[in-house]
Amino acid sequence: MTVRMRHEIQQIIVRPYVPITECIAMLDRTGMGVLAVCDERFKLLGIVTDGDVRRALLRRLSLDEPCITIAGTNPLTALVGILPPDALQLMNHGKPFLVNQLPILDAEGRLVDLLLRSDLQQSDVPGVRAVVMAGGFGTRLLPLTENTPKPMLFLGDRPVMEHIIGQLKDAGISNVNVTTHYLPEKIHEHFGNGSDFDVSINYVEEQSPLGTAGSLSLVEAGSEPILVINGDILTKVDFRSMISFHRKYKADMTVGVRQYDLKVPYGVLDCDDMVVTAIREKPTLKLLVNAGIYLLEPHVHECIPKDRRYDVTDLMEHLIAAGKRVVSFPIIEYWMDIGQISDYEKAQADMASGVMNP
Repeated sequence: MTVRMRHEIQQIIVRPYVPITECIAMLDRTGMGVLAVCDERFKLLGIVTDGDVRRALLRRLSLDEPCITIAGTNPLTALVGILPPDALQLMNHGKPFLVNQLPILDAEGRLVDLLLRSDLQQSDVPGVRAVVMAGGFGTRLLPLTENTPKPMLFLGDRPVMEHIIGQLKDAGISNVNVTTHYLPEKIHEHFGNGSDFDVSINYVEEQSPLGTAGSLSLVEAGSEPILVINGDILTKVDFRSMISFHRKYKADMTVGVRQYDLKVPYGVLDCDDMVVTAIREKPTLKLLVNAGIYLLEPHVHECIPKDRRYDVTDLMEHLIAAGKRVVSFPIIEYWMDIGQISDYEKAQADMASGVMNP
């Protein structure tokens, strides 16, 4: 019997043996935040969300593992014909926690549709303001940055920073501060007060470089958390998911991290004193590196000293020493730090090929 389903639903169906790494690519490509694990007859076996993948990365789970190992195998579901108000009621109360996706099944347990919370109600997640760090000299990008600040380098038909502003707006964040230092007038001229981009932009100029966190001391303190992003980051990270993650784990500071695989070209010995206990031939170390995106609770603003250089690493160390909660948010979506010529060329190619959609 042929199962009829919405065309886009077929794009999120994955077989249980598909590796997690392929699921990451599918999640990034579809942008729905969820995959349905089904057998060959489309019977639902479980769901894999972007949250499941992020938790797998934090557990250092091998991305070659089959996706069924991280899938939720007892998802909340509904039968064909459920009405939107009833679906939303079920998503709110069908589990001890809020559910953001509801697979729709036929009488045989086969997937025919998928409802997302965003389909049923307007999300009010943000409640944050943003800071785009755009003051760097971009010396590693010379000669491209000789007369242009690196956030103003074009990718596709617009500057890098315009992609960032657009993402913030799409996530419901309209209050944006921009820290500047090098060639600030180029940024001012393009963005103005932000009205042409449906946001409100306030500029904060560093008279001298204050490091990766010091300029935040110049931003007016407020009652909302601050989402901070470097102005040379090209990414499709889901800001709403990051904000929800930050709130779920009651973090004082959330740090966006990216998995970085480091291939060791030698055999590595594990030793207990002088005794060799194991040998690993050319292992790959899976590291989590700083991705240049942060969420700070309002009280963290008070920890940043004024009028002196202060880096984000200093801030993290201070908070950890003070017993505050600093958590990591794995970024599984497209991410590129445009710090060098080769990075810029790669980002241009990705934009042209559609890997990073404008």
